Amino acid sequence: MKHAYFEKLKQVFDNTAFEITQVIDQLTFNDQGLIPVITQDATSKDIPMFAWMNKNALQLTLSTNRMTYWSRSRKQLWTKGETSGHTQTLVSMSFDCDGDAILCQVDQLGTACHTGRPDCFYLKADVERQQVLISVSAP
Repeated sequence: MKHAYFEKLKQVFDNTAFEITQVIDQLTFNDQGLIPVITQDATSKDIPMFAWMNKNALQLTLSTNRMTYWSRSRKQLWTKGETSGHTQTLVSMSFDCDGDAILCQVDQLGTACHTGRPDCFYLKADVERQQVLISVSAP
């Protein structure tokens, strides 16, 4: 059972090394073969976007250091920036304690959002007013 693997890892001391392929094989991908990926700017620590990877996208990202995702709408792999030029270079990758989410720190060149905004999270909830405000205009 995959969760048992990550439960064992919780008991391991700091700086113990494991083969990355062994850990990847134990990750929990959903029914569509996808795992959520939080993308964080390595410098600013902002979260420019959230996306999905399948195992192939994960392996391509690790082998090329260029962020590659699975597009659910296009049903295909896409490497960030291949058409826009707004690339993401992998700086570090971490797996959460349950093996069901990935955090990638990246060097972001250009904007992250396909709308031209710096990040995809520009729709800000104003809980007090019960409104959603657009926080940053497109260039």
